Amino acid sequence: MKRRIFLASSLSAALSGCSSIGTKLNDNAAFHNFLGVSESLNRALLGTHGLAREYADSDVDATFRINGFDTPMDAHYSRLQNGNFRDYRLLIDGAVERRRAISLAHLNDMAQQSNITRHDCVEGWSAIGKFRGVRLADVLDLAAPKASARYVVLHCMDRSPEGLPYYESLDLHQARHPQTLLALALNDKPLDAAHGAPVRLRVPTQLGYKSAKWVGRIELVASYSNLFSGHGGYWEDQGYEWYAGI
Repeated sequence: MKRRIFLASSLSAALSGCSSIGTKLNDNAAFHNFLGVSESLNRALLGTHGLAREYADSDVDATFRINGFDTPMDAHYSRLQNGNFRDYRLLIDGAVERRRAISLAHLNDMAQQSNITRHDCVEGWSAIGKFRGVRLADVLDLAAPKASARYVVLHCMDRSPEGLPYYESLDLHQARHPQTLLALALNDKPLDAAHGAPVRLRVPTQLGYKSAKWVGRIELVASYSNLFSGHGGYWEDQGYEWYAGI
């Protein structure tokens, strides 16, 4: 059953950030109905409690494929990159007790966790990478989410070709999953710009488009319905699955 559900999710490649076919099927009502069924099966039968398979160092792919939107080229990102991200601050706000602005140095000083997991792109390819970073749960604890907080919204520094901001979201349970990281390194090297430097989300239990790159701000909210088009993510606003479990 798990293989069938993964196949159903993979068929949504046409709607993914990894695939140019998505534009052609975006207005296909039958396809959107299929995605809804697929998402319901994923959440009902698999849930978010399981662990993604972890691999050995010998399994790591020497080249981890680059996907998604182009690296940000605006003045803000260029300034951060030229300064080796010394001035980067990860903002955490919204429904929190303590608004935080955390430097990259602070993130690197926190307890680190590594996992070697497979990135499954809805385009049909996979790559095994060793990600090292800070558990998202530990970062959230620094800001102390309020009781009203239900979702974690990650606002990124990249934009779509149409100029729309990229964002993603998880519920608090997914955000606190033990393998969910704010990744700072890939294959024992600091993230490079093309792979999401200085900070990217890594959610190995879900398809690749949930692992947003170039994270600049984390917002805690009671609902994401009033953000952008109200579906919890850039691609979700185009009609894609919000829960993309594998």
